[in-house]
Amino acid sequence: MALTPIVAFAKDWHEDPTSNHHVLRELAKTRRVLWLNSLATRTPKLSSGRDLGKIKRKLGEFVQGPKNVENDLWVMSPLVLPLPHSPIARAINRQVLRATIRGLRMKLGIKDFQLWTFLPNVADYVGTLGEQLAVYYCVDEWSMFSYLDKAQTQAAEGKLLERVDAVFAINHALADAKRLQNQSTYVSPHGVDHAMFARALDDHTVVPADLASLPHPRIGFYGTLQTWVDFELIAHVAKKRPAWSIVLLGQQLADVSAIKDLPNVHLLGQKRHDELPAYCKGFDVGVIPYRIDERMAFVNPLKLREYLSAGLPVVSTAVPEVKRYSNMCAVAETPDEFVAAIDRALQETGPAARGARSVAMKNETWAARVADVTRTVDEIAQRKSAR
Repeated sequence: MALTPIVAFAKDWHEDPTSNHHVLRELAKTRRVLWLNSLATRTPKLSSGRDLGKIKRKLGEFVQGPKNVENDLWVMSPLVLPLPHSPIARAINRQVLRATIRGLRMKLGIKDFQLWTFLPNVADYVGTLGEQLAVYYCVDEWSMFSYLDKAQTQAAEGKLLERVDAVFAINHALADAKRLQNQSTYVSPHGVDHAMFARALDDHTVVPADLASLPHPRIGFYGTLQTWVDFELIAHVAKKRPAWSIVLLGQQLADVSAIKDLPNVHLLGQKRHDELPAYCKGFDVGVIPYRIDERMAFVNPLKLREYLSAGLPVVSTAVPEVKRYSNMCAVAETPDEFVAAIDRALQETGPAARGARSVAMKNETWAARVADVTRTVDEIAQRKSAR
């Protein structure tokens, strides 16, 4: 029997892979999935070249129609007014989006379907599109992002929590917070593409030239260089250990002036996701240098399990979710402790230690995580159908 298709509100497909990508790609191996690129969570700035470029790209994608990107996964950019807090724009968007999704379902042969959202601002559409049930896959505490209006984001998410049939949160603190408004809230931690990252242990994997040219030891980080990365901490490490190569991979979206002129800090730019295992092979230690603030309680770093699957020793600041893995990585409370933890980690880079860390992640795959989620969703669907 064919599995029920899914229509999903998600981030933009072309962005760096997040849990949106991993979960929906896994689901699309067994059923049809229609990925709808991000509906605006904020009003764009017309003075921003980046925002204007995004608008132009989305218009082009809308004209192109749904695109099959892999397996049975179809990606489409719906056309909406990017004014999420305007009642008039939201009313227009409701009508436009209903018509758009109805047309897409006809085009793709989707009759019955589940509605999933990874975004907090889509309550207006839940219950209006003909879905069998609605799922909110909550990946962060959205109201704590500096670029979003806190009160309006909380209000929008609150309406969503009231309307969906189930909520899946990526860590325990986030689940506890959302359960206050929706009792059908479950913890679904991030998974990992273990087979891909284990390539870092393969003798045939070649370390990329831009990394291979740097001297050991190489202390590596990858991810968007955003405000939550502690660049002052990285500068401290670089100055304390000038012989180390501090390597950062990722798009720069924050002020990196604290580190950009340090001779042993190397900003190698954004890399494709499938290139990361080769970079991990060339790292001696993987680090998670996040600023510890209120939002960190709700964060679950994807790179934690990826580093471990690649066999890397891991040193992190005191991110609560990382502390759950303290038997496999080091957690530092202060800058000097961070340096000392890396010193110790550099003694744990042998093949046996790397292999053991990787094996420990074999059961934490995205396939396993998604299977758990879909079992719960299926049970909820059966109960709802019986009612």
